[in-house]
Amino acid sequence: MTDLLAAGFIDTFRQLYPSQEGAYTWWSYMPKVRERNVGWRIDYFLASSRLAPQVKDARIDCNILGSDHCPIVLEIEKL
Repeated sequence: MTDLLAAGFIDTFRQLYPSQEGAYTWWSYMPKVRERNVGWRIDYFLASSRLAPQVKDARIDCNILGSDHCPIVLEIEKL
């Protein structure tokens, strides 16, 4: 990840929400960790710096259940 960011790619979620805390995309199978929001953010949409201005939104849809991961969504403007 460090190499990708150093190569000029951006973390689209962090670009839009630089100070948001507690935004996770994965929780272990340990009891009650998702309910307590004890997780990791391990799913990303990266974009080139050239595409970055086209990013409209990047969000984590943590209300969808059924997996230890939750969906992430990237919206970009039509080029």
